[in-house]
Amino acid sequence: MRGPLARLARSSRLSRFARPRRRLPRRTVRLRLTLLYGALFLLCGAGALAVTYVLVRHSVAPEGDVTLLRAPGDRGLPGGPALPFDVGAEQVVARAEAALAEQRRDVLRQLVVQSGTALAMLVVLVLALSWWVAGRVLRRLSTITATAREISATNLHRRLALAGPDDELKELGDTFDELLGRLEASFEAQRRFVANASHELRTPLARQRAIGQVALDDPDATVASLRAAHERVLAAGEQQERLIEAMLTLVRGHAGIDVRHPFDLGEVVTGVVEARRTPDVALRTAIGPCPVSGHRALAERLVVNLVDNAIRHNAPGGWVEVRCGSGALTVANTGPVVPADEVGRIFQPFQRLGRARTGHGLGLGLSIVRAIATAHGARVTAAPREGGGLVVEVVFG
Repeated sequence: MRGPLARLARSSRLSRFARPRRRLPRRTVRLRLTLLYGALFLLCGAGALAVTYVLVRHSVAPEGDVTLLRAPGDRGLPGGPALPFDVGAEQVVARAEAALAEQRRDVLRQLVVQSGTALAMLVVLVLALSWWVAGRVLRRLSTITATAREISATNLHRRLALAGPDDELKELGDTFDELLGRLEASFEAQRRFVANASHELRTPLARQRAIGQVALDDPDATVASLRAAHERVLAAGEQQERLIEAMLTLVRGHAGIDVRHPFDLGEVVTGVVEARRTPDVALRTAIGPCPVSGHRALAERLVVNLVDNAIRHNAPGGWVEVRCGSGALTVANTGPVVPADEVGRIFQPFQRLGRARTGHGLGLGLSIVRAIATAHGARVTAAPREGGGLVVEVVFG
């Protein structure tokens, strides 16, 4: 019996010591501001009380060796009290001076006590007022916190729209609203990209399925017809590969560049242009040294997309002009007329303008260009040419 009882007693002692400690109240900004204001007021009040005490003590204390009362026959103060000759004058003077000294000490003691009491009451009042003022000041911060907790990916359209004076809290609220705007635009672009990508991938898959189904349902299929169907399926698969590779490049461009290396953009442009000379479109070049910093492979893909886009969307017997130098790359071409208000659309994924620009490519060329340029800290601008065509300029920082 002793063993179980001992274990029970030991477990009770351990459980008593293992009880969780009571958590202290959370030190909020409002509480810290209140304590800070109270501490500052207490220090200032204590300093003022000390200065007042020194001044009062100096004002009521006798200066130098001045004696307030003198014995009869001494040259005392004008109008001083006259003492009778039959009383011990020295004793009376000593008692009077002792009484005055005790009165001075009592005045100073009352000054300290009453001033300390008043200071303590004022500290309590200041703490209450500081708590109220801090709450008023931080009310907008509480609004920001509550709204941030409620906002999710489904209601990014909400905004704080803080009112009040143009102070740091309003600046914080405006910055948060700007962040919500960028997040909303990013989420919306992601949704559009996913919807467009699923549509673009569904088309070659449906084509492959239709080609295979027709070939299997043909009772008179021959080796030649099956080979032709297989070649068409391979072509659709190649289109899917190019689309997936383009989307991966677009995502990689949006991800940014971790490590930058210097390279000559002019050499990259020269290699791309020489590999794409064709008798159908005249290529004009003005390429010089162009040192930049970034990811050479991604920059080469940027140049390839710009040149291919200019060659693909061109007019019969047209031309493409490529200029590179001083940190800037410009590609201009002839081709169909591009409305000025529609230029921004061609940088969006899977966006094509009109029939003249439909059916060629994947609709990701200029989107990849902008993503890679943004990753390099470069600026991309596009402007339509008079008579048709487009001028795209990429300026590296």
